[in-house]
Amino acid sequence: MSLRNIAIIAHVDHGKTTLVDQLFRQSGTFRDNQRVEERAMDSNDLEKERGITILAKPTSVEWEGTRINIVDTPGHADFGGEVERILSMVDGVILLVDSSEGAMPQTKFVTGKALKLGLRPIVVVNKIDRPDERIQEVLDEVFDLFVSLDATDEQLDFPVLYASGRNGYANENPDLREGTLTPLFQKIVEHVPPPALEVDAPFSFLVTLLDRDNFLGRILTGRVQSGTVKVNQAIHALDMDGKVIETGRASKIMTFQGLDRVPTDEASAGDIISIAGLTVATVSNTIADTSVTEAIQAQPIDPPTLSMRFSVNDSPMAGREGTKVTSRMIRDRLEREAESNVAIKVTESEDKDSFEVAGRGELQLGVLIETMRREGFELGISRPRVLYREDENGNRTEPYETVVIDVDDEHSGTVVEKMALRKGEMTDMRPSGGGKTRITFSAPSRGLIGYHGEFLSDTRGTGIMNRLFEKYGPYRGPIEGRKNGVLISNGNGEAVAYALGPLEERGILFVSPGEALYEGMIIGENAKPEDLEVNPMKSKQLTNFRSTGKDDAIRLTPPKIMTLEQAIAYIDDDEMVEVTPKNIRIRKALLDPHERKKASRKKEAA
Repeated sequence: MSLRNIAIIAHVDHGKTTLVDQLFRQSGTFRDNQRVEERAMDSNDLEKERGITILAKPTSVEWEGTRINIVDTPGHADFGGEVERILSMVDGVILLVDSSEGAMPQTKFVTGKALKLGLRPIVVVNKIDRPDERIQEVLDEVFDLFVSLDATDEQLDFPVLYASGRNGYANENPDLREGTLTPLFQKIVEHVPPPALEVDAPFSFLVTLLDRDNFLGRILTGRVQSGTVKVNQAIHALDMDGKVIETGRASKIMTFQGLDRVPTDEASAGDIISIAGLTVATVSNTIADTSVTEAIQAQPIDPPTLSMRFSVNDSPMAGREGTKVTSRMIRDRLEREAESNVAIKVTESEDKDSFEVAGRGELQLGVLIETMRREGFELGISRPRVLYREDENGNRTEPYETVVIDVDDEHSGTVVEKMALRKGEMTDMRPSGGGKTRITFSAPSRGLIGYHGEFLSDTRGTGIMNRLFEKYGPYRGPIEGRKNGVLISNGNGEAVAYALGPLEERGILFVSPGEALYEGMIIGENAKPEDLEVNPMKSKQLTNFRSTGKDDAIRLTPPKIMTLEQAIAYIDDDEMVEVTPKNIRIRKALLDPHERKKASRKKEAA
């Protein structure tokens, strides 16, 4: 059977996972009457809730005697660590672009990596049934993008298909609005070359993905680069320098069929497979026959740009809501994450009670915290901070991002003003049709921390912001942080409606009556710039006096409830987010008011 290995590249929400669903149906992988969840490839709970792909997943379909291995890649820049490794497993890529939004920053990031590896793309303009489609302009944008990424003449001569993934058709004619995905299958078989690898050489395989199975242990996934591997064959793992790190046997070999892993007795060059049987080997290691001494070159991974401190929860409520609360449990879980996710780096602090976790961005680290929270962990999380570097002259440099903002014309002035305050430099501004404007900025990552919520308020929820790591550039100086102070509880107990009523006049509350509070916990935002300690537990004193009128019922405005990402973006340097399986609370890092005063005096003196 002939073989093709392809990856699908697309921006978030451009319809990649939906298109793969239709490829399954039309290739006969799913029966017509089989009940399958929509976006079957988004299997993780967080992927389903957020509607984004977080983990890269290989799958496979058969079409007219050809086996097509498809890798669905994450579309968000924060999960770029996954994308870079995946591309080394495939011989061709499908670039999927929305017929209205066109090529977005993340598309640029992954396409650049694919073109550098010499892969020839097939361009699919998706969602052509949108009322605001601008197919020809989008194609021109894709061509310009390829030119700016130094594509070769061969790569610029790309085939184009016009599709609607949701309705299950693709055509070479942009005016047709019917049909099947047969033209796409044909184009993959014609345009993507079969793997040109040595079948007769000794077996070698580069690990690109790692996950765990309760029964099989570590499962290493990648593409067989040369030779053939059989079940129980003796193999060893080499690190990037060719040093042997472990020897063992291929106890189980699995290939992909639809969404399932299927056991097989042997696999040969070009196959995308999973191997079980090794206990130490990890991502970017070479698994090979014991006669092989040279490691396969792995793609270098872009470095992390942002870090957060994960610490043991030391609030008065520690241990009440979670089951995993010790530093040892947190360390083991973070080390496991860093092992399978090469874009994350973990460093233990000297006091052994906290860990510095560095990653690609707020979303990536937010997803890790949310996953741990659901697993029963309790954590204290610090404000994110960017990782600085020094250039060859000893000057401080910081990470910059390209920010592409699509916004209604009426809000563009506000966005430009806010981005300027955050040291963003506008590099492009153009109308994008339908009363919208597309504005591009180059901005320090530091200035963008916590901006997304404010951006959504400024644009009445209609703005779309896309960010992509651009470069390390000169340090831009101080950036103004949060303007408002906070309301801090001065004791332990339950919030009382009688006390919260007058506090509403002071600002915005984050808690409701009956909620458990503790000293140093932040219960609201002060309308003024300074922090204010308040008593939200004061109850009405009982006396023998009776007033003529009945007491007015206390009516409180519903509190502002923050999501995990909003809380992390909101906090200041001297604050933390307490994360438990049941609650997300905001608190001061130092709960004792005297300790806080001492620390602020020290800071002023310094």
